[in-house]
Amino acid sequence: MSGTRSPSRTEPATRRNLLRLGLILSPFVWGAVAINLFMLGLISASVGWPNLSPVATLIVAVPLTLPATWLAARWVGGLMDQAER
Repeated sequence: MSGTRSPSRTEPATRRNLLRLGLILSPFVWGAVAINLFMLGLISASVGWPNLSPVATLIVAVPLTLPATWLAARWVGGLMDQAER
């Protein structure tokens, strides 16, 4: 049976692949979280609440990046698994 291919893998992404994907995505997720927090700070300033400075926004975005990166890596990993099928 020359020229035949073995069936493709349909197993879900492993934890190692999600970790690698998360490390790749983390700077982009951090930027997205920071931009969203800054916009939220601008909206809150229009209501009369205190404003978030850009530096404070970057600092506050750091701890929020971990769960957002995990969610983004799961989402992109699911899309990659779906594309392989």
